[in-house]
Amino acid sequence: MNLKSKNPFLGSKAFNNTSRTVEDATVISYEETMTVSGAMNKSFILLATLLFSAIGTWLLAYNGYNPMLFAIGGGIVGFVLVLIASFKPETSTWVAPGYALFEGLFIGGISAFFEAAYPGIVIQAVSCTFVTFIICFALYKYQIVKVTEKFKSIVIAATFAIATYYLLSWILSFFINFEPVHRGNSLMSIGISVFVILIASLNLFLDFDQIEKGAERNYPKYMEWFSAMGLMITLVWLYIEFLRLLAKLSSRD
Repeated sequence: MNLKSKNPFLGSKAFNNTSRTVEDATVISYEETMTVSGAMNKSFILLATLLFSAIGTWLLAYNGYNPMLFAIGGGIVGFVLVLIASFKPETSTWVAPGYALFEGLFIGGISAFFEAAYPGIVIQAVSCTFVTFIICFALYKYQIVKVTEKFKSIVIAATFAIATYYLLSWILSFFINFEPVHRGNSLMSIGISVFVILIASLNLFLDFDQIEKGAERNYPKYMEWFSAMGLMITLVWLYIEFLRLLAKLSSRD
C-alpha cells in the first residue's frame, strides 16, 4: 500500500523511498528501526524545544524588541529546514530540533503580536490546539475514526486546495489591489477559518496513521525525528489558524 500523509511534509516521497530501502535490507535490529513510542517521545522533545524558544521570544518582545523580526526570521529558517528534511530525511536527527527552535521564534513573535492586539487570545488558542490534539488522538487510538484510503484522499485534496488558494491570494496581492475573502471578520471569512481548522485537525489523523505505519514497516530510526517534525508542522498550522479565527471573532465584539 502506498503510504501518504497530508501533512504535506509527511506526504513527501521520503516515506516511500525509505520503504524501498528497508525492504531491500537483509537484517535490521529493533534498536535501528522506527517505533511509535520513539516517534512520540521525540515529538514531546520538539514541542518542549518549540515552547522554550517561543517563551524566550515572548519575553524579548515584552522587553521592547520587535516581535515580527523574530517571526519573519524564524519562519524563513524554519521553512528552509523543512525543505532540507523533505529532500534528505536522514538529516532529520539535527534538522528537526533546529526546526523546533526556529519555529519557536516564529510562534513567539506571532503570538506576541496577536496578544498585543487582543489580550488573552494566546492562552485561548493554545487551549483550543491542545484540546483538539487530545480529542483527535483519542478518536484515532480507539478507532472511532479510521484512516481509510478514501479518508486520506479527501483530506489530501482539501489541504492542497487550501494551500493553492492561500498561495494564489498571496501572489495576486503583489499585482492587483483586492481583499481576499479569508481576510477581515465577515461571516464568510470566519466560515473559511473554521473549515481550515477542520482540515488541519483531520491532518492529525493522517500523521498518527503515518507514524503507526512507519513503525510497522520498520523504517530507519531517523524517521522518528522526521515523523515528529511532521506532527509539529501540523500543530503549528492548527495553532496559527486558531489564532486567526479568535482574532476575527474578537474584532467583531
